Amino acid sequence: MLIPLGNPSPSGTTPRDVPAAAPTRVRRPSRGRILRRATPYMYLAPAVALLVIWTYRPLAQAVQLSFHSWNLLPDNPMVGVGGDNYQRLTELPEVGESLWHTVEVIVGLLPFAVLAPVVIAFASRSVTGRMRVIYQSVIFAPFLVAPVASAAAWRWLAEPEDGAINRVLGLEVNWINDTRTAQLAIIVITGWHVVGFAVLVVTAGIAGINPDYHEAARVDGATNAQIDRWITLPLLSPSLVLLTLLTVLLSAQWTFPLIDTLTQGGPSGATTNVYYLLWEYGFQTFDAGMSAAMGIVVFVLFGLLAAGLVRLSERVTFHDDK
Repeated sequence: MLIPLGNPSPSGTTPRDVPAAAPTRVRRPSRGRILRRATPYMYLAPAVALLVIWTYRPLAQAVQLSFHSWNLLPDNPMVGVGGDNYQRLTELPEVGESLWHTVEVIVGLLPFAVLAPVVIAFASRSVTGRMRVIYQSVIFAPFLVAPVASAAAWRWLAEPEDGAINRVLGLEVNWINDTRTAQLAIIVITGWHVVGFAVLVVTAGIAGINPDYHEAARVDGATNAQIDRWITLPLLSPSLVLLTLLTVLLSAQWTFPLIDTLTQGGPSGATTNVYYLLWEYGFQTFDAGMSAAMGIVVFVLFGLLAAGLVRLSERVTFHDDK
């Protein structure tokens, strides 16, 4: 008995006669295409490697060391102490004092890094020609002086008996070794260093402002003071925020060479900030674990502060989108 396999198709062919679909080939990316895609990563690889070697690897080692006790001698192994180093940081009074001194330095340097550069840059606009170059060179020169050399010069100027500062002011103040004036002396000397760099940043910001805005304001009858208040200063806000951020994050680092050269953290700890205290833990008392724990705390605090300032800067800065 024959069983029909099916009705023939309208074209007269059976399903057996329909050719099978050809298998699809998966096209592999060519070697040239892979190289083109990998080229940007190859350029970035050296920078990433250096970042890992010199930043993230030491940071990971510092985190590990902060949970150990070690005196930096290779013959003595590290001993795990858990979170004892962090607990000791909360109990030692000099930690809180160093944080407060760091805040004092930040507040004291902000006028030198933000306010004074704006005034100097605005005043220097009236100076033209060769005198302008000389004027800017004189302002920027202190930034190029080594902190150790400037510390020696300022120590001589601030001598309590024969110093030029006391002779000019008619005083007999021991500016560097008095607990009431030592911090002020460190702030003023550091501000003298920083102001030249800050003036350069503000001057570059002013030069980048489109002069058409000023011309349009003058056509409308605006005075120079009104132009500076309502046009120049808002357009300078990115530069001023940058200087503020640098001052907040780097003030303690800027003052470190002067503190180490002039006061060694004294008198009576009056100039010891977080960076100098961290250095004392590591290289004077040789408590590497405490130094690492202090470093991690400072890293976290300044990281949170930087994140907050960056978020705030997005709201207060004005960008000229041309």
